[in-house]
Amino acid sequence: MSSQKKIGVVFFQLGGPDSLEAVGPFLYNLFCDPDIIQLPMGWLLRKPLARFIVWRRTEHVRHAYQEIGGRSPIGLLTERQARALERALAPHADARVITAMRYWHPFTQEAVEQLRQFPYDELVLLPLYPQYSFATTGSSLNEWKRCFQPDARPARLVEHFFDHPQYIAALADRISLSLTHFDAPEQATLLFSAHGLPLSFIERGDPYQKHVEETVRLVMAEGKWANRHILCYQSKVGRERWLEPSLLDTLKTCAASGQRNLLVCPVAFVTEHIETLHEINIEAREEAKKLGIEQFAMVPSLNDSPLFISALADLVLRAIGQRQ
Repeated sequence: MSSQKKIGVVFFQLGGPDSLEAVGPFLYNLFCDPDIIQLPMGWLLRKPLARFIVWRRTEHVRHAYQEIGGRSPIGLLTERQARALERALAPHADARVITAMRYWHPFTQEAVEQLRQFPYDELVLLPLYPQYSFATTGSSLNEWKRCFQPDARPARLVEHFFDHPQYIAALADRISLSLTHFDAPEQATLLFSAHGLPLSFIERGDPYQKHVEETVRLVMAEGKWANRHILCYQSKVGRERWLEPSLLDTLKTCAASGQRNLLVCPVAFVTEHIETLHEINIEAREEAKKLGIEQFAMVPSLNDSPLFISALADLVLRAIGQRQ
């Protein structure tokens, strides 16, 4: 029998619809989340509001998913990350990586059921959100607490990894490769785009904006590029004030100032999904063309890149005390 320590690792991710029929239920789950939609008397108004949003947005969102293949790739890509992490940990521990999606299958409760089949010695909770936010890591961990009954076995939490050296190196590597596709790489403007967040979250002490800004600073230092760079935000929903500038406003600003070569660098996503494949690579690309941008490219997400998987393995090993 193996003498290696048995480690259970739980990935936390948002999830995404695995079919066009799942788009409406996915959106309903998203907008029913009290960590996302905060309302006076939320217990009374949240479900009716979620149903209204689903009624308003489902057709548009279904069309977007249809244009990227009829489903979100996040489930498949997260599964690849999980298996790659198990292989990376194999020399050090007998690891089982299980995924807990927040808004679609496999849900957190399903992950808990899977975990019961693996007699682990220690548990590592590993949200795949590099930068901490109440709306992502916070929401996933709140759901975990509702579903999971702890016991005497130790559980370790990795709250964030926005500044992990190998994560930073993985991003810089992706950007450097993408720059080689430009006719004049040194003239390309780097647009770092992160998922937006309502300003009300920041005012309540959410560290997300600071984490994103530090990630960008570290990536620029790692890459040692002299290129102009801008941080912007995307995916705003509703009328509330969100982090700015938006991605589309930034495209307009760049075009107006004569910048004609743009490389969009998704900085808060670790797999491809609707925000990268459609919002950036279709919608923003079409807008850039209208604005006269000559070269427009998007940096691929990290997915299961070896550097990123190495970063995740290091996070797990540090969590269980096998690395300092």
